[in-house]
Amino acid sequence: MPAKGATETLAEAPAEEPLDFGGVAVEDVRRAFAAKRGEVLALDGMALCADRDQVVAVVGPSGCGKSTLLELICGLQRPDAGTVRAAPAALMPQRDLLLPWLSALDNAGLALRARGTSRGDARAAAAPWFERFGLGGFEDARPAALSGGMRQRIAFLRTLLAGKPVLALDEPFAGLDAITRLQMQEWLARVLEREPRTVVLVTHDVEEAVLLGDKVVVMSPRPGHAVAEIEVPIQRPRRGTDAEVVALRERALTALGMPT
Repeated sequence: MPAKGATETLAEAPAEEPLDFGGVAVEDVRRAFAAKRGEVLALDGMALCADRDQVVAVVGPSGCGKSTLLELICGLQRPDAGTVRAAPAALMPQRDLLLPWLSALDNAGLALRARGTSRGDARAAAAPWFERFGLGGFEDARPAALSGGMRQRIAFLRTLLAGKPVLALDEPFAGLDAITRLQMQEWLARVLEREPRTVVLVTHDVEEAVLLGDKVVVMSPRPGHAVAEIEVPIQRPRRGTDAEVVALRERALTALGMPT
């Protein structure tokens, strides 16, 4: 059986009122938490919409409720007010949470194992993806023998194999060095071109949001709510030096109240 922490990240619970169109709709959501010094209001009036196979990147200051938003979309939390409607979603957390005693192939198949699939069938389902993900020849490697980028690819494959139409990605490249992060951004863009999904991507990197998103939603400080929604009508592949990318990055930074 997978460890408790790994199982929890697979987000099997459905969100409220699943949508047939395969997208996400967050409407006027409020979410608060009890704390020693009183209630902490994480989200207040938050709204977001992602159409089928659309990548929506969410940026905002630390502590503004971005991770809470993803857990609401995945059905791991319930809003105190407002509505969250989403097709079934799988969560990829910030840390890869690969189990050190399992091979790369068995780690990739954890989402299937959590649903009761046999080890053999899970391995058979995951194996064809290794070549596609640039992981061929590393099926039997343990996580300690893999680079950070390879570990993140396996974590993403585990999320993809959960079979959900919506992927909620929480800072998936935050722990990588700058060069590997750029490589992973390009890699993810190619994967989503071949295997489209509705994606809500949380990131602190405004440029990453513009490079990967079809739309960028900018959040306020806590309590979080959307202060800007920026369409990204730029054909992929995109580069950080492209004039249109630079202009949209500056728009997002301005919405965040940061100098450009």
